Amino acid sequence: MAASDEMSAFVRVVDLGSFARAAEELRVTPSALSKLVSRLEDRLGVRLLTRTTRRLALTSEGALYLERAREVLDLIERAEADMSSFRGKPKGLLRINSSTGFARQTLLHAIPAFLSQFPEVSVDLSLTDRLVDPVAEQVDIVIRGSPSAGSDLVVRKLAEGRRLVCAAPSYLAKYGTPHSAADLLRHNCLALSGQSPPTTWPLATDDGAVQFLPKGTFACDNVGMLFDMAVVGHGIVRLADFVVGKAVADGLLVEILADLNRSDTISLWALVPKGRFRSQRVQAFLDFMEEWLKSDV
Repeated sequence: MAASDEMSAFVRVVDLGSFARAAEELRVTPSALSKLVSRLEDRLGVRLLTRTTRRLALTSEGALYLERAREVLDLIERAEADMSSFRGKPKGLLRINSSTGFARQTLLHAIPAFLSQFPEVSVDLSLTDRLVDPVAEQVDIVIRGSPSAGSDLVVRKLAEGRRLVCAAPSYLAKYGTPHSAADLLRHNCLALSGQSPPTTWPLATDDGAVQFLPKGTFACDNVGMLFDMAVVGHGIVRLADFVVGKAVADGLLVEILADLNRSDTISLWALVPKGRFRSQRVQAFLDFMEEWLKSDV
């Protein structure tokens, strides 16, 4: 096994915090992966990890080796990305991480179209609403609504949009359509929880703008779940058009309070490790998504 393979395996064990999880990802047995790391330690002549039945911890030597291993793997990734620019069509595995709401309402439709256009590319999509480190997680592209950046990342804006207040036709038929912020007090507003400070809805009133605090019988920290609850008629949501735009266009949701909703411009960003930014498959996907969002949002 090449030294780079040992490095990569060691890094995944540390990043995932488990031989079992890393072994599953690398498609080897946990015992084989443990032996590989032990051979690496024997070859280096130092202990990299302390192992207990409950957790793994880096030794001081392991922390230094992890830092150097990341640098080496990044250089290898950059070299391969540079060479890929001389080859033909984009090919290979593309690892993408996205929030659940955007993935379920936009990537669900965009990725099949992308794969149809680039049949030699395959996609591994992971979903989480927390912001992940694409370098540590070995992800090619992270898509988020905030441009968190670091010296090891390239940040590219994919689209601009706004937030819409909307509800299902069935909800509006049963409870009526609100026409003011005061009307919303009598409606079931679905709130995005887990935010500090709590997320408010900026709305215009006769006395100026107010920050309306949505309240109702359901709150969730997952945008995708809020979307689903709105579609089945449980209440009113205020979500990005990246998430609800297609549902509004298809009639599953109806935009309301459009003249009162004071939504500032929001942006959708792609975060890419520098070593992967020049990869053909990464560039192909970013270009594709920009065009897709222009036509979809």
